[in-house]
Amino acid sequence: MGIFDFFKPKSKEVNIASILPQEIYEAGVLELRDIIAPSALKIGPRELNLGDKIVRTFFVISYPRFLSEGWFSPIINLDKVFDISIFIHPIDTATVLRQFQKKVAEVQSQISTRQKKGLVRDPMLDTAFQDLEGLRDSLMQAQEKLFDVGLYLSIYGENDSELDKIESEIKTILESKLIYIKPALFQQEQGFRSVMPIAQDELGVHSKLNSSPLSSLFPFISFDLTSDKGILYGINRHNSSLVLFDRFSLENYNSITFAKSGSGKSYNTKLEILRTLMFDTEVIVIDPEREYEYMAEATGGKYFNISLNSTHHINPFDLPIPREDESASDVLRSNIINLVGLFRIMLGGLTPEEDALIDRAISETYALKDITPDTDFRNVEPPLLSDFELVLAGMEGGDSLVQRLSKYTRGTWAGFINKPSNIDIESKFIVFSLRDMEDELKPVAMYIVTHYIWNAIRKNLRKRLLVIDEAWWMMKSEDTASFLLSLAKRGRKYYLGLATITQDVDDFLKSPYGLPIITNSSIQMLLKQSPSSIERIQKVFSLTDEEKYLLLECDVGEGIFFVGLKHVAIKVIASYTEDQIITSDPSQLLAIKKAKAELTESSEKETSK
Repeated sequence: MGIFDFFKPKSKEVNIASILPQEIYEAGVLELRDIIAPSALKIGPRELNLGDKIVRTFFVISYPRFLSEGWFSPIINLDKVFDISIFIHPIDTATVLRQFQKKVAEVQSQISTRQKKGLVRDPMLDTAFQDLEGLRDSLMQAQEKLFDVGLYLSIYGENDSELDKIESEIKTILESKLIYIKPALFQQEQGFRSVMPIAQDELGVHSKLNSSPLSSLFPFISFDLTSDKGILYGINRHNSSLVLFDRFSLENYNSITFAKSGSGKSYNTKLEILRTLMFDTEVIVIDPEREYEYMAEATGGKYFNISLNSTHHINPFDLPIPREDESASDVLRSNIINLVGLFRIMLGGLTPEEDALIDRAISETYALKDITPDTDFRNVEPPLLSDFELVLAGMEGGDSLVQRLSKYTRGTWAGFINKPSNIDIESKFIVFSLRDMEDELKPVAMYIVTHYIWNAIRKNLRKRLLVIDEAWWMMKSEDTASFLLSLAKRGRKYYLGLATITQDVDDFLKSPYGLPIITNSSIQMLLKQSPSSIERIQKVFSLTDEEKYLLLECDVGEGIFFVGLKHVAIKVIASYTEDQIITSDPSQLLAIKKAKAELTESSEKETSK
């Protein structure tokens, strides 16, 4: 089949009198080749004219004695329009060994003849003999295999001068590595078909390569994934370029990170926070494992420990000050809905009747403090949970709810939320630690803290980043998961970026809100994964098998970085100073603690003198 036949649209000329109605219908149906076929096609000795584009195909004719790793990277990363095909044809080892035996004998004979004649030793013959012997040994021991390799390249341009310029640039890059190419003269049709994705090697221009140099052709090399401004996320593992991005310049400001325990997800997140703080961005962290305390201290931030015995309290009945585009009734209604969701988590679920009763009791509790949709409640003291309990106790059908609520007002958990708020988050870096909170209360605490943060964010419009570590805690409840999704969707309006980090992939993706949170995140980071979750990750992110194995075998701080449809293999690298601030390594933390103690002891001795 010629190239004209491949692109040729089917004939539309139909003899109505001689064919059936079905054939008339099929003749008028538009097919794929009708769409992709160029408007015109002309074959020349050095190029093809495809409509308004010109294409020229080349093949590699010669390689050097050694091929270095990544030698093909400068070509793949060229900012040009081109297509590449690599054809690899295995050669039977037994056949090759027979040919090698003959070739080794020929070279050895030439060396012996020169010696008998008393001629000076020929280094080229000696090198050829050593190479042949070495490769033959590797083939016999099954350490290497031999292949016929065809490497073809098609470049596109608007005119001949543009093609000549691209050709010169490619030749310069390759010839500097002693690799030579030639255009497929009078074979442009066969060359173009060889580069098309139909797996037909019609040029048949091959070079013999063994396994080691062939591996240097591995095409898992991405374009640079970077922008003109932003923070450094890491190094592109394939071409050592910088992965540089500003999340606040993307379509939304959200990110999500999946990683197994110990793979460097918290280290990577803290590094991003440290670099983000340098660009006039406020950062708020919900920390379930107390990993950000030292960092908050080192950067002059505020650290709040949320627990049953903590001196820091948040009253869920607090109301945010309405914005200019909001009314008091809108704010009150929104907070009542949020409180119903909170009580649903606290009380282990509500029946429809209990849900309605809770809704009415919240409204009456606010009314006791003169807070109604028609009043200005800016300077009014909000009610407490115990006030809500009193109102609920006086309502018919509220006895069961009061009994379940009592542990939060008079029981062991009373010190958690039944007190006025005493937290001020007016700082550039804020950390809420939930490590000392009981596991049963963590979803409740995360819900209360995130709502408190959300109300503060809506109050003043500033560039902020909200980091939720171990977000799978919030996916355990439908109300907290739903709120997390609403943050991802609505955050952009308030100049808020949401960074979601989790190690429990299954719990996160089992929630109906998990996948929408991923799709509403412009930046996605996959670090080292466990075998139990990799299949799910591969399906969600449409990973190739090679990328799947990369995530299984990569080291700490390595993975795949996604921005939109593009992604690269990344390695997170910190400077020495950054590492001292953000490290979670227990040995490093002990060393830092010891050094601080010695410094304090030394300063005390100097003072005493």
